[in-house]
This record gives sequence, structure tokens and C-alpha cells, in this order.
Amino acid sequence: MKVSTSSALCLGAATLAATAGFVGDGRQVVLYAAQSPQSASAASTSALTSGGAAAAAGAASTLGRFLAEYEQSLQSLVSYRAVRRLSVVARGGKMTATLTARTTLDPVNGFQFEVLEEDGSGMLRSRVLHGALEAEREAKRREKGAHGALTAANYTFGSGEPTPDGLLRVTIHPVRKDSLLVEGSILLTNEAADLVRMEGLLVKRPSFWTRKVNIIRDYARIGGVRVPVAMGSTADILFAGQSTFSMSYEYESINNVPVAVAGAAAAHR
Repeated sequence: MKVSTSSALCLGAATLAATAGFVGDGRQVVLYAAQSPQSASAASTSALTSGGAAAAAGAASTLGRFLAEYEQSLQSLVSYRAVRRLSVVARGGKMTATLTARTTLDPVNGFQFEVLEEDGSGMLRSRVLHGALEAEREAKRREKGAHGALTAANYTFGSGEPTPDGLLRVTIHPVRKDSLLVEGSILLTNEAADLVRMEGLLVKRPSFWTRKVNIIRDYARIGGVRVPVAMGSTADILFAGQSTFSMSYEYESINNVPVAVAGAAAAHR
């Protein structure tokens, strides 16, 4: 079967974009009293062991709190209204496209979008950017979101390690090969055990044309509800090289509460 470079590019980039649809600082401080060299060495080993155990217990507690709350949070986002900005760059920057759309989700109409503005390659706009939103609409309609959720049904979780900026990095390992699952890590806040970022490689290629897909998704709480705020991905596409896709969210309302009102209420809690 003969396939043009442009077709391969769009097929690969479209499957890349379709993945878009789819939580203390942990540092240890040890003080030592004046002791003999032998007792100091023993005390140091004991303190480090104790500190390591405390750190491990703290990481396990943070992860446990996150997992317990996460499944409940999947049901907390009932509706929203958000402006999204999508962009794709391919063939070393020779092909680009952007699109701005107002997206809505509600129990009656499901996921809908209205294109407000678009520019760039018509092929990329129609097959990749429109394609990403249409794929999300179809996924929501078929309720496929749970296939990529951060739950024990989809992942095993590592013990967790503190990061220099005070977060907890937990490795995630898919329990099966699925194009919605990621081999990588999540970043959680220590105090609130809240999800900040998910990053890694798709464990299964979404198409023959897409070789290697690296994904980063950022999250935040708005009005007490965890929502995605940005997503970026890169992929190596057969015959076309590297393609990059990004999407950002600007929420206007969440669960029928205007974001400005929800943000002000959260600030006064």
C-alpha cells in the first residue's frame, strides 16, 4: 500500500492528538549530638534508616490519600465550559496549525465544541485539531475515559520519591497494553495529595504511523474540582519526522458555577 508523506503525517498526528481527551517537601533534616566516631557512625546509620523509613511512610500515606480521593473525583466534574487553544507543528515547523474552540460538557448534551478561530494548514486543522475534539466527543459518548484513569484497574504504582521542588514523584506502570495508558510518573503535592502532572510514554502505539509518543498533562483545582489545564505531546511519525501537539484550557464555568466565583469562594475557605 502506497501512502504519501502528508497522509502518514496526518494519520499519525491525528492519533497523537486524540490522546488529549483522556496530586510538604519530603526533605529530611537530621541533627547529631557530639559523640565518639564509633557511636556517631552507628547513630548516623540509625538516623538515616529511620529518616528513610519515615520518608517511605510519608510517601505511602500521600499516595494512599490520592488514590482514595481520585476515584471519587472522577464523578465530581459534572459540567464545564472552557475555551481551548490547540496547536500542532510538523515536518520541522514547515507545517503548522492552530485552533481556538469553546468546549462544553453537560449530562444532557455530553461533550460539544464550537470553533471560534483557526489558522494554518487546512489538512492539519481538519485531520488533527478538529480530529482531536471529535475523538474526545466520541470517547465521552462511549464513556472510554475510565480506560485511561489513574486507578488500580489500569496501573500499579511505585513507592514515590521527593522532588527538589517539594512534590512527590510516583512511577506508574500500566497493567496492560492500551493506547490510553502511560509508562511514566505522576507528581503529587505532599500536603494535599493532589495531582499536579502526569508524564511518560504511551505504552502502546496509537497507530502504525506513530512510533513514539511522549505525553505531559498538567492539572489544577478550580472551585474545588480537579481539572486538566494543559496537555502536550510529541511523536515520531513514519516518513514525516517529529510532530508536536499542545492544548490549553481556560475555564469559564465548572459545574454551573462561574470560575471567577468559584475561585473567590475557594480563596475564602
